[in-house]
Amino acid sequence: MRILVWHVHGGWMDAFVRGQHDYLVPTTPARDAWGLGRADRLWPENVVEIAPEAVRDADVDVVVLQRTEELAEAERLLGARLGRDVPAVFVEHNAPRVDVPASLHPLRDRDDVLIAHVTHFNALMWDCGTTATTVIEHGVVDPGPRYTGTLARFGVVVNEPVRRTRVAGTDLVPRFAAVAPVDAFGMGTDQLPDALGLGPDRLGVMGDVKPDPMHTQLAERRAYLHLNRWTSLGLSLLEAMHMAMPVVVLGTTEAARAVPAEAGAISTDVEDLVATARHLVADPDEARRRGLVAREAVLARHSLERFLGDWDDLLNGVQERHLAAHHRSAPAPAPLTDLVGAAPVADGTDGRNRA
Repeated sequence: MRILVWHVHGGWMDAFVRGQHDYLVPTTPARDAWGLGRADRLWPENVVEIAPEAVRDADVDVVVLQRTEELAEAERLLGARLGRDVPAVFVEHNAPRVDVPASLHPLRDRDDVLIAHVTHFNALMWDCGTTATTVIEHGVVDPGPRYTGTLARFGVVVNEPVRRTRVAGTDLVPRFAAVAPVDAFGMGTDQLPDALGLGPDRLGVMGDVKPDPMHTQLAERRAYLHLNRWTSLGLSLLEAMHMAMPVVVLGTTEAARAVPAEAGAISTDVEDLVATARHLVADPDEARRRGLVAREAVLARHSLERFLGDWDDLLNGVQERHLAAHHRSAPAPAPLTDLVGAAPVADGTDGRNRA
């Protein structure tokens, strides 16, 4: 199957493109939001960069959308109507942020697109009206059980922590930094010391580190902090659990479904979380035990194999229903070598959006 999909959320794409299909990723010379391409990601060869002007001749089987403005852009590039000429699935990555719980989804009451929520919490909180919906929970590429916990420090991965202070729970970091130093990974973490008034003895700024070295460094910390008040479900949390890290988690949105208490701690009482964090720092063996629980739990619910299997079922079903509704059979596709743009260019950008 040929899938047209823009590179928007790097963490989600890391998992999505590991399937058996051809993934056509629009790519422009500017490598901007409408043409980021592979962005130097170590993705399989079936992730193909394609010039926008070549999309119309690419025999696309289904369009996977992640931004509402992509509906119009996809129709422009394809010269076709989504949901009529080409089936479309919209991935809803986010929980609603205004007028909760009466939030109306921008694609509410449509019959030309299916909405795939990434969490059951999102599906619960968005009012999608008559638009068809489903849930495909996150899966991540397993970095392996790297946990050592040799450093009596906490790790946190968060992008733009100052701009997103309340949403990301950045204001809670000093309460944990009083127990042990906190090392912050992610874009914009260089702004944290001034914003929180914490010195280098309490707060380490690690910056925007690429996934593989970040995983190794993160796994050396005693425990992972997930302090988001309002998020869909942080992929970095799931990666930390895959690495067998114990996790200290604010029990909001989807976290309660993803994280068992024995994996570390989960609560809306911050004092409970601080107390458990202090215990994990003092007892490395207990931290290691809870980390193994975290890994077992995340492999059971958020494995890459389950994620890709769910997407295969959804995409096959969408395509079959579309062909049946229009009394068509699947056409023989043109060779991709006639359609794709230039070879990937390593530009140092990884398009990551993990926190």
